[in-house]
Amino acid sequence: MKNIRNFCIIAHIDHGKSTLADRLLEATNTLSSREMENQVLDSMDLEKEKGITIKSHAIQMVYDYKGGNGGPEAGRYTLNLLDTPGHVDFSYEVSRAIASCEGALLVVDATQGIQAQTISNLYLAVDHNLEIIPVLNKIDVESAMVDVVKDQVIELLGCKEDDILLASAKTGQGVPEILDAIVERIPSPVGDTQAPLQALIFDSVFNPFRGIIAYFKVKNGSIKSGDKVKFFNTGKEYVADEVGVLQMKLVPRKEISTGDVGYIISGIKSAVEVKVGDTITHTDAPCDEAIAGFEEVKPMLFAGMYPIESDEYEDLRASLEKFQLNDASLVFEPESSLALGFGFRCGFLGLLHMEIVQERLFREFDMDCITTVPNVSYKVYTTQGECLDVHNPSGLPEITLIDHIDEPYIRAQIISKSDFFGPIMKLCLDKRGTLVSQHFLSSDRVELNYDMPLAEIVFDFYDKLKSISKGYASFDYHVIDFRKSDLVKLDILLNGEQVDALSSLIFRGHAYDFGRRMCEKLKELIPRQQFDIAIQAAIGAKIIARETVKAVRKDVTAKCYGGDITRKRKLLEKQKKGKRRMRQVGNVEVPQSAFMAVLKLD
Repeated sequence: MKNIRNFCIIAHIDHGKSTLADRLLEATNTLSSREMENQVLDSMDLEKEKGITIKSHAIQMVYDYKGGNGGPEAGRYTLNLLDTPGHVDFSYEVSRAIASCEGALLVVDATQGIQAQTISNLYLAVDHNLEIIPVLNKIDVESAMVDVVKDQVIELLGCKEDDILLASAKTGQGVPEILDAIVERIPSPVGDTQAPLQALIFDSVFNPFRGIIAYFKVKNGSIKSGDKVKFFNTGKEYVADEVGVLQMKLVPRKEISTGDVGYIISGIKSAVEVKVGDTITHTDAPCDEAIAGFEEVKPMLFAGMYPIESDEYEDLRASLEKFQLNDASLVFEPESSLALGFGFRCGFLGLLHMEIVQERLFREFDMDCITTVPNVSYKVYTTQGECLDVHNPSGLPEITLIDHIDEPYIRAQIISKSDFFGPIMKLCLDKRGTLVSQHFLSSDRVELNYDMPLAEIVFDFYDKLKSISKGYASFDYHVIDFRKSDLVKLDILLNGEQVDALSSLIFRGHAYDFGRRMCEKLKELIPRQQFDIAIQAAIGAKIIARETVKAVRKDVTAKCYGGDITRKRKLLEKQKKGKRRMRQVGNVEVPQSAFMAVLKLD
């Protein structure tokens, strides 16, 4: 066990984590040159297309450490690496990777310095008492500010200058020093090999041929293939058909012992039986208590997902259950809508997460879904003194029964160049933010802390922040509390019929502007029919905006050359009656693009 090292790589988005992981795999000869490719651990096509890591990936390497200078003894060391995502929407993946490790490489881009996600991931790692190894990446780039960024790291970590490693993940410079530092500085896992088996499940995937494969880290005891095991929280019992370690492929082993990371295949078919954060133990000699898993995931954003064909409802449920194995941060529950039929109310960690889930459902499970306008969760206090959690505007009680509504507030931390100080402050104030603190990290970098409503940042805040700061500003947030707010329910009516999937809860001061823009957008997107379609935005019984999609009409008077005007009038009146009758029986189809366009109103 003393020759095992478990570590993860944490950093802000685009600071070079996946490229550094590639170099570590090359340096330890884990992959042959034929198998090697860029961002080899990003196994999804979607990750390579977008250039981001979505899943944290576990892989085992073997490193020959030569020893010396009073460090650990020379020999072969097993290094278990977890490469993690950098985007704020996938922070749950990072928290699970950190819970499975004893140390972390904190990668900082020498051209950009410390950014918001660097700090928040670092706090996660410090809370779990991980040994932090700071690495300055991209030192070969001309614009690298090595000394300035070194000072930032020293101020943040309180470490010595000699502790900071300099590397270039692109050229491979400094990689041997990083491998030596992993062996020397990161402690080996602690645990008792003779104690009853305790293993923490940190991830799982669905394999159509072999059932569910669960990835775990052994805290105490050991597990052999053929053992009878049970999952502590669900109480279900299985036989371990195969156990092994995670390299690029699954490599079977006879036994996985304390401190190591591996996988188990036991022919589990039902997705509900495997919970990430559960503990595996032996049936005949179980452990006394489960390992404290990860904190429950708190979704930030809720949206309805509906199958395009109503008879695909059960297929969508099965797809979401299988998807949840691979992405434990997705939560869902059944709901129904008048406009869209039966579907699910899903909780996401942010807009990017929602987009990725939709895309992966389509690619991996061939499920095409309609997604409604996303909204956050509110606390509604009724006149009877009850408190209701409302995830969906259609679940709101009658307006006469509502005493007041509380909405979630976040503490946003923005780090930027001081040139963009003014525009960023204006953006935050427009989004109902209040400044908590500001301080200059260096002469040209400023950190701003704002309290603002979560509902204001879920749509387009991140995109706007990136565009006004030319991509330099970084952003991180956490929910702090619920605060009383003046919110109204904005309904969209088509020909007097309410479309519940387009309803939203919105701040009263923004409602008129939002309602008008929404009507204008829907006028462009709803196809013309044989009758006029009235698009209205309403607050309660009060209409605040209206647009009309004009009817496609045939020129019925074309055959009248001259003659009395009453001939033309008679034909037009007859047409008008037909239109009125058609409007009573006709229904308006709302295309999927209309639901998505609401997100991109600006």
